Amino acid sequence: MNVRYLGERLSVEKIVCESKLLGSYYSTGSIQSHLELNVGYTLDQLSDIELIRDVAKRYCRGVDRLDEAEMKSAYWPEATDDHGTFVGNAWEFAEHCMVGHLRWRSTNHCIFNHLIELDADGDYARGEVYNVSYMLQKDADVLDTWHGRYLDLYEKRDDEWRIMERVCVHEYTKSETVSPMQIDSARFRQGEFDRPADGRLIGP
Repeated sequence: MNVRYLGERLSVEKIVCESKLLGSYYSTGSIQSHLELNVGYTLDQLSDIELIRDVAKRYCRGVDRLDEAEMKSAYWPEATDDHGTFVGNAWEFAEHCMVGHLRWRSTNHCIFNHLIELDADGDYARGEVYNVSYMLQKDADVLDTWHGRYLDLYEKRDDEWRIMERVCVHEYTKSETVSPMQIDSARFRQGEFDRPADGRLIGP
């Protein structure tokens, strides 16, 4: 049963158990009880976790597509970011990235394990995100690779989650000369076509 709805809060009423999938209809109350008993989370908590994961994805797309507005949407205006070479206001960090990342012709911020712990009050959460970033230098066939983690404090305001504090942790980095695959890659849409994105929506 898929209980994931991007961009909006989950509610029991949105979960429909069709007989062709589960063999019978279940009441919304029994669904709620089943999830709490077997998953350990309420539906509201599952919704919060999914919305927090969307925050992390918006950050990645914003920085990769050089979309300043989208990157800022991952942070509250007064949030802070400790990114080693930049420590300060997170919105100022987003502005910094729009210029600093121009030295790469393309970047791919990939996130993997994302552990989220919700506070009891429901308005704060802490997260640890494993990150590998691939950045192809603009003027050379050199791939820079970053391995690290994001340590986050999230805050919810009016049902919206954003980052309040982020610390970027370095594990290791490497740079290596790369050669193109044996494929006519010139026939593909190139990553630079929507970088900067200038507010372009996701999708084709």
